[in-house]
Amino acid sequence: MDFSLAPPDHEALDCRLPTRQTMPLVVASPHSGSNYPAEFLAQAAVPLAALRRAEDAFVDELFGAAPSLGVPLLAARFPRSYVDANREPYELDPAMFEGPLPRPLNHRTTRVAAGLGMIPRLAASGEAIYRGRVPAEMIEHRLEACWRPYHLALSGLVEQTYSRFGAALLIDAHSMPSSVSAAPVSSLGPRERDTRVDVVLGDNHGESCAPELVERAEHWLAARGLRVLRNQPYAGGFTTQRYGRPGLARHALQIEINRALYMDEARHERLPVAGVVERLMAGLLEEIGNHALEILLPRPLAAE
Repeated sequence: MDFSLAPPDHEALDCRLPTRQTMPLVVASPHSGSNYPAEFLAQAAVPLAALRRAEDAFVDELFGAAPSLGVPLLAARFPRSYVDANREPYELDPAMFEGPLPRPLNHRTTRVAAGLGMIPRLAASGEAIYRGRVPAEMIEHRLEACWRPYHLALSGLVEQTYSRFGAALLIDAHSMPSSVSAAPVSSLGPRERDTRVDVVLGDNHGESCAPELVERAEHWLAARGLRVLRNQPYAGGFTTQRYGRPGLARHALQIEINRALYMDEARHERLPVAGVVERLMAGLLEEIGNHALEILLPRPLAAE
């Protein structure tokens, strides 16, 4: 596919397009941004290091081979602690804000209760991000500056891909803290005491992606020595719920990568082994992309 549109020229986005799209895939990284607005840092009650713990640091780099493989890559430049693009636009805690709210908010969600709405209330450490209440006009400002440009670009990439191939698969790329474990030890059998998990594949419990594609990804990663789980503890967020419509030939798969595989979490630095993970993700994209159409496209009925 030759893209007729240039990459979205928006300061909130990093959109890297292939010269020609050869696979029905789109890769998106909503949480790898690290451009912190000065006005946001001035409001923050926690240091920058605490805010950065929420980043899916370097995930856009782990999937950086996508354009050379014929796959578009979209990454947010804005940080997750400023605007979380993997939330509904008005999934917010009204108690955070000062002044008239723009519309009824979707505040009765587990994510809002945890302080992790579209504008997060809490840092990864559990500390309050803001010294006081946030002016309510910031809701629309951040939606217009960050959230809407991101999803406008992502929707366009998915629909262009669908128009070209007749099906589209969105890979929603994330990372997870190394403290995440597979399951409580008490619930595991005697041979399953290792609670390490390297990759979590989330398909909203079978709702957002063809199971054959998830199985192929799982088997490919496991064959390379990675411990892979499905939907535990991450089944997918707003992005997989919004874009994963298998009945409309639009699929979405969330991939969570353990940060200890490629970075020093305390220093917020890449490890030398990060290149190995980059090659693994490139191989995974090739594996999925080379078999996507045979799985996603409707099969013709056999002649009687």
